[in-house]
Amino acid sequence: MSMGAGWYLRRLSRMGPREIGGRMGDTVRRRRWRSAPPPDCPDVTGARFTAVLPAGTVAAVPPDAAKRLVAEADRLMAGHAEYFGVDRDDLIDPDWSYDPRTGRRAPSGYAFDVPYRDEDAVGDIKQIWELSRHQYLTRLAAAYAVTGDERYAERVAEHLRSWWAANPPLRGVHWVSGIELGIRLLSWVWVRRLLDGWPGAAALFEGSPVALNQIWHHQRWLAAFPSRGSSANNHVIAESAGQFAAACAFGWFPDSARWRADALRSLDRHLRGNTFLSGLNRELATEYHGLVLELGLAAVAEADAAGVPVPATVRLVLLRMTDALAAVVDDRLRPPRQGDADDGHGLVVDGAGTDRWGSLLATGEAVFGSLDWWPEVTGTDVRTPLLAALVRPTASAVSRPASRPAHFADAGTTVLRGPEGIWCRCDGGPHGFLSIAAHAHADALSVEVRHDGVDVLADPGTYCYHGQPEWRRYFRSTLGHNTLELDGGDQSVSGGPFLWTRHARSRVLAVDTSGEGVSRWCAEHDGYQGSVHRRRVELTSVTQELRVVDEVRGPHRALRLAFHLGPEITADLVGNRAVLTWTRDGEDRSAVLDLPGQLSWRAHRGETEPPLGWYSAGFGRKEPATTLVGTGTTDGTEDFTTVLGFRGQGA
Repeated sequence: MSMGAGWYLRRLSRMGPREIGGRMGDTVRRRRWRSAPPPDCPDVTGARFTAVLPAGTVAAVPPDAAKRLVAEADRLMAGHAEYFGVDRDDLIDPDWSYDPRTGRRAPSGYAFDVPYRDEDAVGDIKQIWELSRHQYLTRLAAAYAVTGDERYAERVAEHLRSWWAANPPLRGVHWVSGIELGIRLLSWVWVRRLLDGWPGAAALFEGSPVALNQIWHHQRWLAAFPSRGSSANNHVIAESAGQFAAACAFGWFPDSARWRADALRSLDRHLRGNTFLSGLNRELATEYHGLVLELGLAAVAEADAAGVPVPATVRLVLLRMTDALAAVVDDRLRPPRQGDADDGHGLVVDGAGTDRWGSLLATGEAVFGSLDWWPEVTGTDVRTPLLAALVRPTASAVSRPASRPAHFADAGTTVLRGPEGIWCRCDGGPHGFLSIAAHAHADALSVEVRHDGVDVLADPGTYCYHGQPEWRRYFRSTLGHNTLELDGGDQSVSGGPFLWTRHARSRVLAVDTSGEGVSRWCAEHDGYQGSVHRRRVELTSVTQELRVVDEVRGPHRALRLAFHLGPEITADLVGNRAVLTWTRDGEDRSAVLDLPGQLSWRAHRGETEPPLGWYSAGFGRKEPATTLVGTGTTDGTEDFTTVLGFRGQGA
């Protein structure tokens, strides 16, 4: 009980009075709602779905993208719930609730303000929640749209009816988190749209009292319990976008006009609040940049399809986000791996093998138009022609960057570029977003280096959120990033898996990306009380050499400097020199990493007690990778210099 009380006290310390009052009111209202029978959905007999795709839209889907989609749909058809590695009863079991503090499942009706102690019920709720976003059903519905094969439509109907029956309004695990309800509504809108033409579509949705009841209660819930204050991050974007999409496409209810107007105001406000003026997402977690952009574009598509005017600021933010994404990706269209990443998507209609970031840039080009400096997108996708058919292209009334931005001052993000696809991201920005910085990592002044798209000095990723606290701590720790650690502690102070109680403050001191042969960056942070860590990075194009110089001003302290290599990199460490080798497109590549000689260096790989030497390519996945750690001390009088020299292709 003391641990539970401690978490609540730490969480309360990051809230203001208005947020505390709002949350208390929400708690009372939720309990009142749960204790009474849910009200009946208003009678909307005669409702018709009119938000269909324009004629010829599906025919515009590129054949190779359609082929990938159908292959994915066939895997889904063959695998059922086993495809996901989750027991099907867990997908639809209404007799469990969820504690957002611990990630634990508990019997329905359990009060979330009392720590639940049944250790047998511990699990990662995310694995169940995200399946019930029904994005696998949008894939099946899209497969029906491109093939006309009714097997896909019938499977969608089977799963929706099963889910609706097993998850009645306000009961169970799927009526807890607003982001899940919002994304689920967006999925339902697209399922109905993509199934249009199937004879059973109307009976499944507008002709079904059960479906209408679910749609109405989802929107009623979202209108009553929005994410607030320190939690108003990507969650509130998903809630607003889903509510808005449903109120446009399923605008059959007496409250639909109000829900639509309120959701659009919220979306406009929070898109601006969640996004720097430079266009980067304020959470400084790249995958959430992608999620928010996908949700925003989907919402604009619904607005244009329904003829609902959208504030110019909504399109402006999405335009800036799209240009910012085009600016930061490497030569293989991979963006930074900064902050938390959980594989969350806004709208899924593509098969495996479709490049997410290329797809987003393709959609951005269709909606806003590309610029001369944008990278070329050669891949294809299903989503772009579908969204582009609904969105009304508008000429931008604002100026866009004339050349590719390299430094985003408000976000503290700088990208240095060199020949042969050398790409280096330097982090000198805020710790994270809002008072809890939920998706931030303790990675101030970290660098991320790639060569032709291959992770050389890698950000290890995220791996998990709930259920494995030692792994959550490692992947968000200072030691888990390419930066410097003092006295064995993190730069920022963690209060829980999505809570930081003290944030390191960083500032960029100098940037030169003019392209005159040498690019430079310098920044510092004060996360270690009594000491200041300053880092300088120089990329020299002619020698293909990256120099990193660390200095610590302050008292004598223990020091560890870590460099995490990507999973494709083999390292031969002798003393303070590591020879790095890898293969790209059948060509052998290599580099030499000269490490500070004042430190004692050791290679770590796949260690578990404690975790060290790991790389997570996606949520729930990890693989061993080499981490080089130098240990020693600093007395504030000497620099620590690291030089990474690339030998080029075929060397």
